[in-house]
Amino acid sequence: MENWRKDARREPVITDLDALVPRDHILRKIDKVMDYEWLYERLSPYYCHEHGRPGTDPVVLIKMVLIQHLFGIPSLRRTHQEIQVNLAYRWFLGYSLLDNIPHFATVSYAFCKRFPPELSEEIFEHILNKALNHRMVDPSVIFIDGTHIKASANKKKYQKQRVAETARIYAQQLREEVNAEREALGKAPIEEDDDDDPEGGGTREKTVSTTDPDCGMFVKGEHERQFAYEAHTACDRHGMILGVTVTAGNVHDSVAWDTVYDDVTRKFDVQFVTMDAGYKTPWIAKKVLEGGKIPILPYTRYKGKKDGYKPWDYEYDPVNDCYICPQGGTLRHTTTNKDGKRTYRSTPRACKDCPCKHLCGANEKGQKILTTHIWQEHLNLVEQLRKTELGKELYAQRKQTIERVFADAKENTPCVIHITEVWPESQAG
Repeated sequence: MENWRKDARREPVITDLDALVPRDHILRKIDKVMDYEWLYERLSPYYCHEHGRPGTDPVVLIKMVLIQHLFGIPSLRRTHQEIQVNLAYRWFLGYSLLDNIPHFATVSYAFCKRFPPELSEEIFEHILNKALNHRMVDPSVIFIDGTHIKASANKKKYQKQRVAETARIYAQQLREEVNAEREALGKAPIEEDDDDDPEGGGTREKTVSTTDPDCGMFVKGEHERQFAYEAHTACDRHGMILGVTVTAGNVHDSVAWDTVYDDVTRKFDVQFVTMDAGYKTPWIAKKVLEGGKIPILPYTRYKGKKDGYKPWDYEYDPVNDCYICPQGGTLRHTTTNKDGKRTYRSTPRACKDCPCKHLCGANEKGQKILTTHIWQEHLNLVEQLRKTELGKELYAQRKQTIERVFADAKENTPCVIHITEVWPESQAG
């Protein structure tokens, strides 16, 4: 039995680390295409080169974070432990078997205190540019969506706070168009009030984690309440991430959309923008269409009464700005409110004896009220685009593009949160 037993743990071997790392290892592929000279030049001003002991190689610290993200390691402390015993990790850092690995606190301090805050984004842009140069990116079609990532925060430790409301990006434009319509209808203009001005006293209550104040309380459907972040992401049809904005988990997709959309469309020649139902709002439809791009959005189920007339049963007359009901009655445009909702009303005298009042949902006075948005025509066009063969084909690609990106992101949670700084809560709207 003793002849079978062999212990080679202390057996000296003459070799080098390069020979022990498989030729097809992913870190070899990354090291082959990456260049780091620009990083040394970028970070040189943040180090003293004349006095004191030499600092840790900044590229090594960045590589350690890259290892953490690539392999889904949950913390820098654990990453430090894994690098000590993993030959491929040591090879990637350029360290021998006997070299001491930089402490995880050194890595954390560098990213929090020493490196410029925009460094992570610059690295992201550098890698993306390499993909573009190698024709790996097709930005003609982009997919935008958001996914929640659970925060490392105790959901029982929180406090209630009153915070100032912030006007939406399109608030000023909407107010101008609303007032133009109200003037044509002989209505008084809507002035900017406290609810639209974050300095004017408009507030709301929010739940703030005392463990991690940057995250937000997330509740969706029957899911339990939990603190989370949301990564609002845009990718191309090959799943290449083109832009990311991380917000608190209680920020709606449509609120953070402008930041991601503006960033991606500024850098790339985008033709089609594919999104899910959370982005099907008048403003998003209007902005995309007026920007010369084609929005692809899904069907949304009608939530009104099923046993009566539907909104599409009413015919719009653009010449007279009115709607004609299925029985031939006229609904006049009477007002437009500050939210951009147009109100059309029928004449009670003309409708009180109508035998179909129960189908149109007229009120006790016999008056039918129909509301649409001031930018409704953009939503109508989006609905037409949805029904095209190309629209159906592009929307179906979400499963192998943006949804696959999120599946990978949830496996490597630290990667998503670290890509960019958290969106300020004051921008949540």
